[in-house]
Amino acid sequence: MCGIDWAESHHDIAIVDENGDLVAKRRIPESVEGFQELLAMLAEAGDSDEDPIPVAIETPRGLLVAALRATGRKIYPINPMAVARYRERYSASGKKSDHADAVVLANILRTDRHVHRPMPDDTELTRSIKVLARACQDATWRRTRAQNELRSLLREYYPAMLQAAANRSGNLATPLTRELLKLAPTPADALKVTKARIAAALRRAGRLRHIEDVAAELHTILSRPHLRHDPMVEQAMGVQALRLLATLATECASIDELSTATAGAFRQHPDYEIITSFPGIADQAGARLLAEIGDDRTRFADARALKAFAGAAPVTRASGRSRIVTHRRIKNDRLAAVGFTWGLSALNQSPGARAHYDRRRTTGDGHAAAFRNLFNRFLGCLHHCLQEQQRYDETTAFPPTPA
Repeated sequence: MCGIDWAESHHDIAIVDENGDLVAKRRIPESVEGFQELLAMLAEAGDSDEDPIPVAIETPRGLLVAALRATGRKIYPINPMAVARYRERYSASGKKSDHADAVVLANILRTDRHVHRPMPDDTELTRSIKVLARACQDATWRRTRAQNELRSLLREYYPAMLQAAANRSGNLATPLTRELLKLAPTPADALKVTKARIAAALRRAGRLRHIEDVAAELHTILSRPHLRHDPMVEQAMGVQALRLLATLATECASIDELSTATAGAFRQHPDYEIITSFPGIADQAGARLLAEIGDDRTRFADARALKAFAGAAPVTRASGRSRIVTHRRIKNDRLAAVGFTWGLSALNQSPGARAHYDRRRTTGDGHAAAFRNLFNRFLGCLHHCLQEQQRYDETTAFPPTPA
């Protein structure tokens, strides 16, 4: 068994035999030469194409992991918190070293390999979709954070701009609001702006109809008297708002480009038709689902394993006479986030999903619990459809209740 304690510029390698005896150890650099040293160590320890030595490492990402994956061996990414607990089995003093951690990782595979999951054998296309989908999701979260920061700042010095945004859509990330804030970043600028300039901003934002009416409406809102800061303080806040606006605009552009790239890659996947046949699943949500689930059909033993991975299945905590069934907190957060948006969309597109959700609410479930149960139901259907390579069928997923 091989354990690798990775770092930025070098990696500590330890290989142990079935008895836990140290066979070889070395520190290798993060380079082609270092990787060749690692392969030579593994070959000397008995590595072969028919029986490759498995590797334990604390991360599923990086060039070293990619190079090891290309050799066809099993790679076990071990949670660093789990490694810390295993470390206590070998040393009660609390001492720590990179070499000792590599030995601990190797011994984890020697003793408990059966309880740890290897990296899934996803295709290259699926791994590329995962990169794009996660990048798009990260950009979406950054956009939300920038929007919230900008909204908080505008509340402090510029309520008229918030009223103008609320009067149209309430979303500060829309092109209209961004163009309007760029035109008048402070209340002082808002008092000087004309209807003609507002109309021009509307056209730049893509507005095509009723431009003069909307410009007059926004001009009236921005011209209303409000409480004001001192001029220099107000000006400073305007500069800050423009910087936050630039960040927001960057993230909006990133989302547009990443969404296009993600959808283009997802449409090339063989599972595209199956995943998008589900109600409430379009290109972006489908790509995120595929990115987190993968296309390795052996990754999840059954639908229950997938539901637990997504956090849709409840967890039971029992001790003595106490028994509590609650929702899972340890889960794939990205997949759980997809489940929430999936449920919202499916309620409007699937009569069966709406009836299932309403039935759960009438039995005492709160909104979040009913949504998790609906997500749980959909995941079971998705697992079956992917295994059997068939499209979603509403009557099978939600059979009609006998009268």
